[in-house]
Amino acid sequence: MSTGFGFPFAVTDGGIAPDPDDDVELRGKIIQVLFTAPGERVNQPEFGCGLFTLVFDPNNTIMAAAVEFTVGQALTRWLGDDLVVAGVDVAAEDEALSVEVAYVRRRDLARSAVRVQFR
Repeated sequence: MSTGFGFPFAVTDGGIAPDPDDDVELRGKIIQVLFTAPGERVNQPEFGCGLFTLVFDPNNTIMAAAVEFTVGQALTRWLGDDLVVAGVDVAAEDEALSVEVAYVRRRDLARSAVRVQFR
């Protein structure tokens, strides 16, 4: 049973906010952690890992290793009750950065992954 709202939040034609399925809800939470910059939330200034702030950083293996570490730590800290991070794969090619997070949902041990790509 879901305890939150879907991300992005939506309302049906009948005016009801539907319960998201567990996988959609967890993927939404992961995206929120990835795209929220620390300091962006007033009541939780340490929340997030701020992938959007990397847009102007050099795209190389050092940055890729830093992203791997930062993403893994942020997801473990903020979503550790919901998931176990199985791996973070960061690929930096030309001006594209691809981040794939493999995780195991704690509730039923289902494996899944979320992939985000920047250009």
